[in-house]
Amino acid sequence: MLRRGEISKYSKRLVKISETVLFKEILNKTINQNLFDIIDYLPDGFINLLFIDPPYNIRKNFNNKLFRERPINEYTAWIESFVSKLVRCLKPDASIYVCGDWKSSTSLHLVLSKYFIVRNRITWEREKGRGSKTNWKNNTEDIWFCTASENYKFNHNAVMLKRRVLAPYRDNEGKPKDWQNDDDGAFRLTHPSNIWNDISVPFWSMPENTEHPTQKPEKLLAKILLASSDPGEVVFDPFLGSGTTSVVAKKLDRNYVGIEIDKKYACIAEKRLELADRDKTIQGFHEGVFWERNSALKRNVK
Repeated sequence: MLRRGEISKYSKRLVKISETVLFKEILNKTINQNLFDIIDYLPDGFINLLFIDPPYNIRKNFNNKLFRERPINEYTAWIESFVSKLVRCLKPDASIYVCGDWKSSTSLHLVLSKYFIVRNRITWEREKGRGSKTNWKNNTEDIWFCTASENYKFNHNAVMLKRRVLAPYRDNEGKPKDWQNDDDGAFRLTHPSNIWNDISVPFWSMPENTEHPTQKPEKLLAKILLASSDPGEVVFDPFLGSGTTSVVAKKLDRNYVGIEIDKKYACIAEKRLELADRDKTIQGFHEGVFWERNSALKRNVK
C-alpha cells in the first residue's frame, strides 16, 4: 500500500499533542499517538458520532504490536478505562457505535450500558476464512449502537437496502406490489435491520484493501455515518487503524478526527484520505442506496 519514501511523506501530516488542544487543531487530522497518553488532552463536547473498533479480546499482532487475550473482567476494565473518559468529549445528542466479537461483546454490553443508552446490537456477516473442524465457523461480528441521550438522530431513509425480489408478488391489477422493475431486474428497497449480510470484507482485488489485519469495510462505515450523522458533523475514531472511518467521513462530507498508535497504519490512512479527494465511490453504495452483496448489476456499480 505504501511505496518507498511515502512514510516520510505522509508522516509529515500526522499530528502529535502534548497538552490540551483546541478543536480546530485536530479537526480533519490523524493523531499518531497512544490514545491512553492523550485522552485527557482532547476537547470537551466535539464528537457527534463516536466509532470505536478496539482490539478484540483475542491474541492479535498489529504490525509487531501484540495484543494479548485477557480474563473477561480485565478486558471489561480495559474497555471502561477509555470509554469512561470519552463521555465528556461527546455532544449531548451523540451516537456511539462499538465493535466486538462474540467474546468481547459481553464486556462491551456491561460497560456501554453503564454510560449510555444501549439501543441495539447489530450483527454483520463477516464472510472470511475456511472454517474450523473443532467448532462452528466464527462468521459474524457485533456492533453495539448506543446514544448519549434520548435526543439523537437516525436517518433511516439514508441507509435503505436495495434487495432483489426472487418471487415478485403482484396485486389484482397485475402491478408490482412493494417492488420495482428496471434494467437491474426486480428489486425492492427495504428498511435497515440489525442483521447485515450485504457486507464484503476487503480483499486483495478491492481498491480499499490494505495490509491492516482487522480492516473494516468502507460500506460498513458508510451505513453508520449516514444513519447517525449529518454532513459537516464530526466523526471520531480512537482506534483508527488504516483509516476507514476518516476516509468514509471525507467521502460523505463529514469531518473527522482519528487516533492511531502505529505510524505505518497512520500513514496508510493519510494516503487513503488523499486518494479520497479523487475517488469518492464506496463499493456497494450507489445512487443513495446500498446494494446487497454480490448483486449482478447491468450498470457499472462499484
